[in-house]
Amino acid sequence: MAKAVKSKKEKNHKKAHPISGNGSSAGAEVPARMKAREFERELEPLQVELVKLQDWVKATGAKICIVFEGRDAAGKGGTIKRITERVSPRVFRVVALPAPTDREKSQMYFQRYMPHLPAAGEVVIFDRSWYNRAGVERVMGFATDHEVAEFMKHVVPVERAMIASGITLVKYWLEVDQEEQTKRFQERITDGRKRWKLSPMDLESHRRWYDFSRARDDMFAVSDTPETPWYVVDYNEQRRGRLNCISHLLSLIPYEEQPYPDLELPDRQPADGYVEPEYPYRNVPQRY
Repeated sequence: MAKAVKSKKEKNHKKAHPISGNGSSAGAEVPARMKAREFERELEPLQVELVKLQDWVKATGAKICIVFEGRDAAGKGGTIKRITERVSPRVFRVVALPAPTDREKSQMYFQRYMPHLPAAGEVVIFDRSWYNRAGVERVMGFATDHEVAEFMKHVVPVERAMIASGITLVKYWLEVDQEEQTKRFQERITDGRKRWKLSPMDLESHRRWYDFSRARDDMFAVSDTPETPWYVVDYNEQRRGRLNCISHLLSLIPYEEQPYPDLELPDRQPADGYVEPEYPYRNVPQRY
């Protein structure tokens, strides 16, 4: 009997990646990589809902804090960009703190993050957060074992205090497997448009895959609680990951669409003798 030929649909499926220390793939099958046109089509209604969420946050004075952590090259920046590109930066604020100064190093660890937490009517997105201590600082030796242990002891009580103050805290971990991370790092090395994304720290994180896996596992064991859960998003396929993440975020917030007043564009005022001046404007050349 001739060998069965797989259908095109079967060929274009791959196995989903669960979170695992060795980067192995197993589990239910998911569709092949999404085309850009399909992604934009699916993204548009989600971004409309993000605008509705924004209006609700402003109207109700809600305080929302979203934490993005995950593997290097998983896609945190791209996801944050898609969340914020159609909303107001006065409502949706992105916090991506640089390395701490000497003064900040002398402070209580959580102190440098506190001023950035949301006030009423704000959504704050942390591109990396206080969990740096449990991840990169631990793995790279920027924090002592004692400092990491102190962080682990206090992080959940601090987050409970945030929630008690009225903040809605949402924590996402973006996961990719070893093969996909290597592929993305190689793209950053060869693509001049992405070279700025590559740092010596990224190269070291690639080498220390299992150290980061152990750090992640310990972090989850302490801080993944019913009150302060971690939500893990499969980012081996970035477009689907972004859509799944944004959709899930919207499902967590009990927002309601706010009514808009009926608007009518008014007629322009009369010129009343105004004449455009013959001013030598420095016009940009029309090269395109």
